[in-house]
Amino acid sequence: MSRIKTVGVLGCGQMGSGIAQVTAAAGFKVLVRDLQADLLARGRKTIEQSLAKFVEKGTLDAGARDASLDRITFTTDLKDLAGCELVIEAVTEDLELKNRQWAALDDICPPETVFASNTSSLSIMAMATVTGRPDRFLGLHFFNPVPMMPLVEVVRTVATSPDSLEEASAFVRRLGKEPIAAKDSAGFIVNLLLVPYMLDAVRAVERGVASVADIDTGMKLGCGHPMGPLTLLDFVGLDTAMKVGEILYQEFREARYAPPPLLKRMVLAGWFGKKSGKGFYDWSAKPPVPTELGL
Repeated sequence: MSRIKTVGVLGCGQMGSGIAQVTAAAGFKVLVRDLQADLLARGRKTIEQSLAKFVEKGTLDAGARDASLDRITFTTDLKDLAGCELVIEAVTEDLELKNRQWAALDDICPPETVFASNTSSLSIMAMATVTGRPDRFLGLHFFNPVPMMPLVEVVRTVATSPDSLEEASAFVRRLGKEPIAAKDSAGFIVNLLLVPYMLDAVRAVERGVASVADIDTGMKLGCGHPMGPLTLLDFVGLDTAMKVGEILYQEFREARYAPPPLLKRMVLAGWFGKKSGKGFYDWSAKPPVPTELGL
């Protein structure tokens, strides 16, 4: 029987709230920590709305929804995570920021607590080194939207112990998700392959190969993808995709990972995709329409 009963989640944004939701729904007690009460309130509302959709679809009953919410505690105090057997970090993709959190938690949590980062591209080992538990440090990379996506990349470093790896994989299975093992290499498995594909789609737009809509339609109908690469970029977040591309480029120095000029300019304009209302599509329209890019 797993010793994990209480799970801490650092960050209550899009990913953190999703991780908290699926963890609570699986029967774990969850402590969600963020810096400000308004961020926690926003995260709680996101969880409530997500659970309500499952109730509307008939895949979750009202009792299970209420029980899930009751198992989640929201806090601004990092010390409240002291009793967690597992802590999952889902804060901004900034190594210095993450490491400040890990260094503080290393003094708060007992040595047997497993630390896991939800980073999509940063080195797990670069985080583990600021703690005294590199053998109990790994990556748990969930995918967005967390309640719907069945995959979690379980990322091992050169120092991660086999016991920690197995414990984390068993936890993922208890969430009803499929763990796949990846080594601590930038991008892991999925983003290593996915990011160049999305960036190539941006380059195709830059070069006038085809319109935004036709590129997306081509990949949907020609390759059977559920959505085209430019729609996917809008869901991922153009700012996030640019940041991940930059990290991969720094790691491998291969041109295919370098963010194209068009992507950089759209991010400068504040066009981050669906979360900002505009990216390759204008999401204020119903249905969304391709944005005029002035090319």
